[in-house]
Amino acid sequence: MLDRLTPRLERSVSDLAAKTAARVGRTRHDRSDGLPPGPGAPGPLQLFSFLYQPVAFLRASRATHGEVMTIRLPGLQPIVQISKPEHVEELFKGPARQLHAGEANSVLEPFLGSHSVLVIDDDAHLEQRRLLLPPFRGERMKAYGDTMRDATVEVLGSLAADRVVVTQELTQRITLEVILRTVFGLERRGKDDELVELLVATLRSLDDPKLLMTAFQHDLGPLSPWGRFLGRRARVRELLEQVIRQRRAQGGEGREDVLSLLVGATHADGEPMSDAEIRDELMTMLVAGHETTATALSWALYRIARHAPVRERLLAEIDAAFPDGAVDPARIHTLEYLDGVAKESLRVHPVIPGVGRVLKKPRRVAGFDLPAEVVVGCSIWLAHHDPDTWPDPHRFDPERFVGTRISPYRFFPFGGGVRRCIGEAFALYEMRVVLATWLTRWVPELVPGRHYATKRRNLTLSPTGGMPLRFRRRAA
Repeated sequence: MLDRLTPRLERSVSDLAAKTAARVGRTRHDRSDGLPPGPGAPGPLQLFSFLYQPVAFLRASRATHGEVMTIRLPGLQPIVQISKPEHVEELFKGPARQLHAGEANSVLEPFLGSHSVLVIDDDAHLEQRRLLLPPFRGERMKAYGDTMRDATVEVLGSLAADRVVVTQELTQRITLEVILRTVFGLERRGKDDELVELLVATLRSLDDPKLLMTAFQHDLGPLSPWGRFLGRRARVRELLEQVIRQRRAQGGEGREDVLSLLVGATHADGEPMSDAEIRDELMTMLVAGHETTATALSWALYRIARHAPVRERLLAEIDAAFPDGAVDPARIHTLEYLDGVAKESLRVHPVIPGVGRVLKKPRRVAGFDLPAEVVVGCSIWLAHHDPDTWPDPHRFDPERFVGTRISPYRFFPFGGGVRRCIGEAFALYEMRVVLATWLTRWVPELVPGRHYATKRRNLTLSPTGGMPLRFRRRAA
């Protein structure tokens, strides 16, 4: 019964939020603070629409207020929203010390920890980024390809033909396995079962987008949403620190997982990373690399199911590259159309709606003289759907990315500038390996009568209902 009611409830919330977004878009105001105009509906109404129907909110706001607008949400600094490539470039190329991304990401600190590379700025950020980059570069990163392929094969081994499945559950299982093996180095569970179960439960407790807002972060006991999350977080941190201490005692020599590399990493002064630093970066990689990639894979499979010409061309490319059905990750870079499908899916369905910077000094942005402490947000969704930048922007066309380099100010699903996501290459590589492996075995098909739409799932723009699809087994 609950399974049947949940999609209806999601649609009801989405419909109400869309109506609220329309009201937000029709209302206009000007203030004496010198910021660009923007939606003027009461703050709680804006917040409701922003959280539960973000795409409708963005569309309505841009239709009324143009490319530069100010969004005011309860409990947050005003956000000046931009999306034009020239404005995005202006911000991404600005001096990092005057444009704090970590501060703009402060809502993530309760989930990731105070040492996370996403929530710190200036020298601390540069130092932490230096320590985190090596595992995600070059041959070391490519060594994870076999793990990505094998995890996909294992998870899909339980897939039954022609049954409607919640695709996001499968992609989450795959990306979790990849993170556990490549980042945590957990090959055999056993004593680590509690940690894995708690990690999953903690991630699921973040599904409700309102928990991002401090107004809803009240511990009303272990049965309340925030209280339950805090209890799980405390136990996860305790278990992670145990794993880190064990890895230090064992030594990481001969191991390729990220945890072992971080245990052996040292700061510029020769001091090793602290347990708290490693713990917070592991949580960051889990949150940023598990749910986001799983969501991106679900959207890509949806697009492959929806567009027959794309699907047939992609299958032909994969079959030509791997005629025996055995995907070789070392050759995945040769599949240009697969790369185009992954990137076009990220353009049409960016997983993260936007990125931001807090101005530490007054600065002219997008033609406006803005005061210090204002947040400037780059809307990824609006930038990726700008008809001046992307002709017919809602059309799914992987050819846009085949044989050409796209400006990082037009297409930036992983952010940009010095704060561009460290795991970008890893995520794109994983998407291509997983999709190629999946499509050698199963072909996705839409489910007639099902409603496919976008909702906010805490940090991500996810498919409603977890993307229900059917999968047809390919002939051997």
